[in-house]
Amino acid sequence: MGLVARVIEASGIPTVTLNMIWVYQRLVGMPRVAAVEHPFGRPFGDVDDAGTQTAVLRAALEVFERAREPGHVEHLPFVWPHDPKATKWHPAEPSPIIALVKKRQGG
Repeated sequence: MGLVARVIEASGIPTVTLNMIWVYQRLVGMPRVAAVEHPFGRPFGDVDDAGTQTAVLRAALEVFERAREPGHVEHLPFVWPHDPKATKWHPAEPSPIIALVKKRQGG
C-alpha cells in the first residue's frame, strides 16, 4: 500500500491511506497516514456498522485538510468497541509484520 501511494504521489496526486500499522508504514515511506486502532480486516469498522464506516471514511478524507506534505501521520479518534481477540474472525496470533514491529520496539 505504501509503495503504491508513493508512486501516485510522484505523479503529482496527493494520497492518504487508512492504516492500522502506522509505525511500519512510516518506516517504508507512506506519504500520509490516517492511523486507526482497529483490527485487521476491519479498518472502517465492524460489519453492518454503516455509521462508523462512514465516520472513519470522512475522518480519513479530512486528513487532507491538515496534511500539507508527505510524512504526516494523524491518529483518528476511533476506538474498537470490544476485544478483537474475542471474535471468531480475528487470528489468535499477531501477523508476522506486527510481531516484527513489536520486536523492534522492544515489546
